[in-house]
Amino acid sequence: METMERDERKRPRARRSFTAEFKAEIVELCQRGDRSIGQVARDFDLTETAVVHGSARPNEIVALAATAG
Repeated sequence: METMERDERKRPRARRSFTAEFKAEIVELCQRGDRSIGQVARDFDLTETAVVHGSARPNEIVALAATAG
């Protein structure tokens, strides 16, 4: 029984990395104000924590996106 319970738990997701452009898009969506941070996170299958930490330095993220590509 214990083995079954362990198998039913979610496995941790592999760590993902995101481009500067993607981060800039998330920041822009959050700054627009038409969606909550939670809604933006759900729309992109992110955690709210990832969105908040990624949005903590929006000027840096936007500057990186502008220089990338």
